[in-house]
Amino acid sequence: MHRRSFLIATLVASAAPLALRAETFAVTRTDAEWQAMLTDEQFAVMRREGTERAGSSPLDKTYDPGIYLCRGCELPLYSSETKFDSGTGWPSFYAALPNAVGTKADRSLFMTRTEVHCSRCGSHLGHIFDDGPKPTGKRHCLNGVSLLFRPA
Repeated sequence: MHRRSFLIATLVASAAPLALRAETFAVTRTDAEWQAMLTDEQFAVMRREGTERAGSSPLDKTYDPGIYLCRGCELPLYSSETKFDSGTGWPSFYAALPNAVGTKADRSLFMTRTEVHCSRCGSHLGHIFDDGPKPTGKRHCLNGVSLLFRPA
């Protein structure tokens, strides 16, 4: 039983977001502080690398001119000029603003994907795929709950 408990604890610890375990960011908060400022869904996505349900974000169909900010620290992340309709049900962009996001390998779901997070607070935004439009060929597939939209 002791060995089983150790294995479960190891798996749980390794499932914690890498950004929260290994990197430090300019904006840091305790879990309690994050939970106080975010809804349960926002916390699950932004701090535990969850995913919102496809088609659930009104930002998926928002195409007004403006800037998309990190909900966790309000860092400008994406311009509406790089937004496109990917048909996936999540807000999608072909490029981030300079120095706005960081990436890491995500090996969950029995595959390797590129996870994208806010460079200032480490909040999970979504994933980057290689099936986007020109000029980058990238699709930054984001969770709308991780974003705020500021109209131009």
